[in-house]
Amino acid sequence: MTVIVERPSCTGTTTASSASTTSPTPPDRPFLAPLLPVVGQDTHVPLVDGSSRTYANLDYAASAPALTAVAARVTEVLPLYASVHRGAGYLSQVSTALYEASRRTVAAFVGARVDDVAIITRNTTDAVNLLAGCVPKGGRVLVLDVEHHANLLPWVHTGRGAGRSTTILPVEATVALTLAALGRELGRNAYALVTVTGASNVTGEALPLADVVRLAHGAGARVLVDGAQLVPHRGFSLAATGVDYVAFSGHKTYAPFGAGALVGRRDWLDAGTPYLAGGGAVRDVRTDRTLWQPAPARHEAGSPNVIGAIALAEACEVLSGLPAGALDAHEQELRTRLVEGLDALDGVRVVRIWPDSAEPVGVVTFTVAGHDPGLVAAYLSAEHGIGVRDGRFCAHPLLAHLGASTGAVRASVGVGTSSEAVDRLLGALAQYLDGGARADYVVVDGCWAVQDDPRPLLPVHGIDALAATAGAACGPALDD
Repeated sequence: MTVIVERPSCTGTTTASSASTTSPTPPDRPFLAPLLPVVGQDTHVPLVDGSSRTYANLDYAASAPALTAVAARVTEVLPLYASVHRGAGYLSQVSTALYEASRRTVAAFVGARVDDVAIITRNTTDAVNLLAGCVPKGGRVLVLDVEHHANLLPWVHTGRGAGRSTTILPVEATVALTLAALGRELGRNAYALVTVTGASNVTGEALPLADVVRLAHGAGARVLVDGAQLVPHRGFSLAATGVDYVAFSGHKTYAPFGAGALVGRRDWLDAGTPYLAGGGAVRDVRTDRTLWQPAPARHEAGSPNVIGAIALAEACEVLSGLPAGALDAHEQELRTRLVEGLDALDGVRVVRIWPDSAEPVGVVTFTVAGHDPGLVAAYLSAEHGIGVRDGRFCAHPLLAHLGASTGAVRASVGVGTSSEAVDRLLGALAQYLDGGARADYVVVDGCWAVQDDPRPLLPVHGIDALAATAGAACGPALDD
């Protein structure tokens, strides 16, 4: 269904009519260059007025661009690519060595202990679902209501029929109050596992892991950390934190789509239900019984994503090689610049779970009073070449808790982000609040797009071979 709406104007519809048309960023803030080169850093995108501009990627929390070093590594190993494990050919042996070396690199990147195991998965969602099948039968799971669906739905749905129950604990308004509530719940009931986000994909905030581990271990429970946003942006160590399991994604860790990891204590993973039934996961098969391998092979049936694992390992190597504190400092400067600029705009509200959360990562979500978040995001893309995310970010209970059940806009940064991208976003929002959008926008199947958008999409075999227009590629927006 297509719904045509008038060109939006803030006059009479929002409190932001007095906003400045220039960026609200303080002029004394210095320019901040990208920390590492990423693929597509200089890509130009078409604007609706017929001009083009360098793409400002502020959607790192969804999928981060690949590091140029990762792309180079993939190109290097592709000629050596072959089937892994049990292959007698030389290239099979090389590919097997590369795959297993990648496993070790990934494990080292998250500070795995000597007896921990690293399983190569597709992504964080895959990793959490895998662990959900390995929690001992009858074990209770405690999860907070701020989680991404990837760390919520597996515990709610896989427990049914598996002899396991899940408690969803509402968070409180501060870190201290939430930790107190967590401690009370752990004192009332016995749990096998507490699963928490390492950094919210909506606000970038988190509970202090040291306190979560102390409370959980004191009550006899293990801890899983959804590290999708934490691991690529702050670094993480299982050994240093005492966390039992961590799950994370390659496509958020500056590697291409397709590989992630679950790393943690071996006993549950050795005894748990094999994630997939198939070749490679077994020791011996007869018609009347199957003998399964221990982890990691137990959960990696079928042909694994060798190139994906190598790409993830290369990204881990590059991030590990950054000077101490460089990643934190880069993101904190960008986040501070962004939050201060947003707070200076009338009608813009930065949403927060715990305002007292220490050192959140570079993920910031905001609402614009009186304006649909999808329209704001479409405007930023079409008229300024800025990529952000809008919707409920696969965290519906959290958005309802934050008073943004209809959605919000999220901007997120990473190693390839410069301060120019942040300043451009702030200036574009100020311009929108001051005078509205210049183009006419329509709702097509639930998504906002420019009416009769002339911008091309779908490069086939090169940037000049294009076969569609931007308005046709909005896609469903019901969940994300």
